[in-house]
Amino acid sequence: MIGTNFLARRAASLPTALAIGVFLGIASGGAFAAPVGESPWASQTDSKVRLVSGMLNRNGSAAPYAAIQLRMAPGWKTYWRNPGDSGVPPSFDWSGSKNLKSAEVLYPAPHRFADANGTAIGYKGEVVFPVKITPEHAGEPVELALTFQYGLCKDLCIPNSASLDVVLPPDLGKGDEALIQTALDHVPQPKQKDALPRIASVTANLDGAKPGLEIEALYPKGASGADLFIDNPEIAVPVPQALGPLKDGKQRFSVTFYSPDEAAAIKGKPLRIVLVSDEGSTETTWTAK
Repeated sequence: MIGTNFLARRAASLPTALAIGVFLGIASGGAFAAPVGESPWASQTDSKVRLVSGMLNRNGSAAPYAAIQLRMAPGWKTYWRNPGDSGVPPSFDWSGSKNLKSAEVLYPAPHRFADANGTAIGYKGEVVFPVKITPEHAGEPVELALTFQYGLCKDLCIPNSASLDVVLPPDLGKGDEALIQTALDHVPQPKQKDALPRIASVTANLDGAKPGLEIEALYPKGASGADLFIDNPEIAVPVPQALGPLKDGKQRFSVTFYSPDEAAAIKGKPLRIVLVSDEGSTETTWTAK
């Protein structure tokens, strides 16, 4: 269960335009002609978004993928799964689709941004979310219908919603393979043994007066842009803070909880820890006892 104090602070930090949930931009792909497997661009508040697709060779066989491509005007940002101290994560509703068994949305490695409410986690400029598509019935067209909701922030945070539709025929071909593959290359990979970056240690003090975590991470020599992010879909986790600079491939991070209740909420919950650097990014899971 998410700590109420944490959520109250987050809600209080959101600008009025976001807190009252006024959707200033609701767009649809429209009726403009687009290539097979692509939706037209849908214009939003200082941004535009479309749905693309293509067949990719993964693990020796061709597999259908889609991707949500979001372009933002300079100065605007959108959010990761854990948005940080303010903002809202994106949501993806595929319920209107046909012949779709599952659509697994993958997140490229995010960045942190300082703003008036603390630290935000997300993306600027452009972000492409790859989507692994599994049809209900192989060999038949997949009709994707997506309602994509995302927060867009500059001086104010503005919720946006776009309805995007595209048909993936069985003979889709490569389509937007290059765009999707580039996005996949930026998705943190599951940690392999001894691969870098990786977690060296996690020290948890969840029962004291000042509950928190201290994490030591190892990065490739010469790496830059080293960072660490944590999330869990069921609970809010504060933004990790670096304890000093990256030195000799090592960097320490701390997570400070605002109350014992918020610290206790993570016990037994698997936390996804994402390690980011210009030399590659990895994702691992750690669970507090």
